[in-house]
Amino acid sequence: MKTKLFTYLIIGLSFCQLFSQDLKGKIVNDLNQPLEAAYIFNLDSESHAHSAEDGFFILKNTKAGDSIKVGILGYQTRQLIVDDSNLTTQLIIVLSEKAYQLDELIITEELNAMRTISKLDLQTSPVNSSQEILRKVPGLIIGQHAGGGKAEQLFLRGFDVDHGTDVSISVDGMPVNMVSHAHGQGYSDLHFLIPETIQKIDFGKGPYYGQQGDFNTAGYVDFSTRDYLKDSQISMSVGDFNSLRTLGLFNLLGNTKRQNAYLAAEYIATDGPFESPQNFNRLNLFGKYVVYTPENDKLSLTASHFTSRWDASGQIPQREVDNGNITRFGAIDDTEGGQTERTNFNVEFSKYISDDTRLKTNAFYTNYNFELYSNFTFFLEDPVNGDQIKQQEERHIFGVNTVISKTTYLGKTEVSLDAGLGLRHDIINDVELSRTLNRQTTLDNIQLGDINQTNINAFVNATFHLGKFRIAPALRLDYFKFLYNDKLQPTYTVQSETKTIVSPKLNIFYDAQDNLQFFLKSGIGFHSNDARVVVNNVGKDILPKAYGLDIGNIWKPTKSLIVNTAMWYLFLEQEFVYVGDAGIVEPSGKTERFGIDLGLRYQMNDWLYLDTDATYTKARSIEEAKGEDYIPLAPDFTIAGGLSVTDLEGFSGGIRYRYIDDRPANETNSIIADGYFVTDFNVNYSFNSMTLGLVIENLFDVDWNETQFATESRLQNEAQSVEEIHFTPGTPFFIKGSITYNF
Repeated sequence: MKTKLFTYLIIGLSFCQLFSQDLKGKIVNDLNQPLEAAYIFNLDSESHAHSAEDGFFILKNTKAGDSIKVGILGYQTRQLIVDDSNLTTQLIIVLSEKAYQLDELIITEELNAMRTISKLDLQTSPVNSSQEILRKVPGLIIGQHAGGGKAEQLFLRGFDVDHGTDVSISVDGMPVNMVSHAHGQGYSDLHFLIPETIQKIDFGKGPYYGQQGDFNTAGYVDFSTRDYLKDSQISMSVGDFNSLRTLGLFNLLGNTKRQNAYLAAEYIATDGPFESPQNFNRLNLFGKYVVYTPENDKLSLTASHFTSRWDASGQIPQREVDNGNITRFGAIDDTEGGQTERTNFNVEFSKYISDDTRLKTNAFYTNYNFELYSNFTFFLEDPVNGDQIKQQEERHIFGVNTVISKTTYLGKTEVSLDAGLGLRHDIINDVELSRTLNRQTTLDNIQLGDINQTNINAFVNATFHLGKFRIAPALRLDYFKFLYNDKLQPTYTVQSETKTIVSPKLNIFYDAQDNLQFFLKSGIGFHSNDARVVVNNVGKDILPKAYGLDIGNIWKPTKSLIVNTAMWYLFLEQEFVYVGDAGIVEPSGKTERFGIDLGLRYQMNDWLYLDTDATYTKARSIEEAKGEDYIPLAPDFTIAGGLSVTDLEGFSGGIRYRYIDDRPANETNSIIADGYFVTDFNVNYSFNSMTLGLVIENLFDVDWNETQFATESRLQNEAQSVEEIHFTPGTPFFIKGSITYNF
C-alpha cells in the first residue's frame, strides 16, 4: 500500500512538472510603451516576477487555468486566466493609467520600495526647476550661493557635501560629479537636466551599493530621462526680478510602433533679487531617440547641450549688514560671476541574451567648460587690488559601463546576479586658479596645469532569495591613475600615482509581512582626492574609506500610510575638505556621524497627499578635544515635506516647506550658521489642453540665509581682519505665473 502511494505521488509530481511551464510576456501601457517593474503574481503556484526595462517578463511554474495578477502603482491592476495559447506565444498585457493610490502599494511586491515612493512624490508634486530636482531626494537639502549658475551646495545625513564630494550623482548612466575640478572635488552641476524630461529617480543613502563607486559615501542619486512623451508641450512663465522661463517638448514620431523620439528646449533668464542684477541666462537643448527590436532589445541615443552665464554679488559679511552699510541684497564686490557649458552624447543598449540573462551597456562622451570669478576675503590678501580669483578648466570625459544580469539557482534557491565593468577617463586641460582684477586682468597664477585621470572598476552583486529573507553580498574593485602636468614648473614634468581599492558590501532584507520589511545594510565606500593633491602627497590618503551601517524598516501600518525609518552610522578614516578657492586640501582627520531618518507618506483621499522626511544627526571629529570637535556646517536636524493636491476638478498644486537647524560654522561652535524655515506654494488649473499656473516662493517673506560660511575677511577700510559669518541671502517673496499648452 505504501509503495502504491509513493508511486502515485511521483506520478502526480511528474504530471505537475510536465504541465507547469514558463509564461513569457510583455507589460505595456495604452500607448504600447513598455512598463518596467510591474509585478506579475501567479495566485495558484505563488510564483512571481517583475517586468524588465523593455516590459518583458518570465513567470515560472505556470500552467493553463492559473490565475495571474498584474499591477504597478499608477495603473489599473489586471487579473487574467492563463490559457494554452498564452504558454506558446508571447502574452501582451496592457495596463491603463490611473491616479496614484497609496493603498495599492504592497511593499513585498516592489523591487525597490523607496524608489517607488520617490516616483510617487514626483507624480504628486512635479518639479519645474533644476533646483527642485535634488529636493525630490528624501532628506537632501540644497542651497545656491553664486548667482544661480554655480552648482548647488548639498546637505545630506550630517554632511555639508559642498557641491557633491560625498554624494554620487548620474543621469542615464553618465556621471555628473567632476573629479579634480577647478572649484571643488566632486563638483556636480545638474543644470543641464531639464526637469520635465525626468522619468524616475533612483537613490540610496550610505555606501552599500556595488554598482556605485567614487563619491558614494553619504549616498547616491541616479536620474533616468523619459523614453517617450505622451504629448508635445510649450510653456512660458514670467515672474518677479525680470524672471522668464520658456519650455518646449516636442514628440517627433507620435505613436510609431517600437520607436520614440523627442526634443526638449529650455531657456531661463533672471536678474534675481540683488541690487546688482545677476544678468543670468541659461539655454538647455535635449534630444532622445529610442528603438525596440522584435527580439526585445533596446537602443537609445541621447544628445544634450547646456550653456549658462551669470553675475553674482557673492557672499557678504554679516557685519556690513548689521552696521547698515549694505542691505541683505547688496554686495562688497559685484564683479563675481561666471559661465559654463556642457555637451553630452550617450548611447545605451539593452540586449536580451536569453530568458535568464540580460546585458545593458552605455557609452558616453562629455565636453565641459567652466569659468568662475569669486572674492570671498575682499582685501585680506591684497589690500590694493583685492582678492578676486578665477577658476577655469576645459574637460573631455569618455566612459563606458556594462552590466550583465542573470538569474540562476543553487539547488532550490533563486540567485540574482549582476556583474559589471566600467571605465571613466577625464582629460582636463588648463586647470587654473589665478588672482585677477575686475574679471579682466590676471595678476598671478596660483595653479595651472593639465590632468589625466582614469578610473577602471568592476563589481559583482548577488541576491539570494531565501523565502522571506533576501541576502545580498557585493564586492567592488576600483583602480585609479592620476597624471598631472604642472605648467608653472620651469621644466616639463608629469607627476603620477596609482591606487586600487576593494569595497565589500552586505545587505539583508526580511519581509516580515506583505506591508512590513526590515533591512540591515553595511558596506565600505570612498571618495577620491583631487589629482593635484594626490601627486603632491606622493600617494598618501588617495582614497580614504567610509564605513557605514543602516538598520531600519519600511512599514505600511494602514492602507493610506507608509513610514520608513533608519538608524545609521558612518565612519570616515580621513575626511578631506577641498578648498578650491585656495587650491589646498584641509585634512580634518577621522570623523563619525550617526543619526535617525524618518519619512512618511499619507494619502488622505484620492486627491490629497502628505509627505515629510526628517533626519537627526550627530557629527563629530574623533581626534579633536571635546568642544573643538564640531564639523563645520554639518546640520544636526533637517526636515522637508509638503501637502499636495492632484487633479481636484482640474486643480493641482500644493504647499512645500524645508527647515534646517542652526549648525556650527567652525570647529568650536563659536560661530553659528543660522537655520531657516521656508515655505513655497503653487497652484495649477487645467482645462482642455491648457494649464495655468502660479508659484510663490518664500510665501511668508522670511529673511533667510541660503548658504553661510565662517570666513576671515578684511574690507578696504579695515585695519584688522574679522572672522564671522558670510552669507548669500535666500530668495524673498517671489511670484511667477505660467501658461502651458499640450498638443
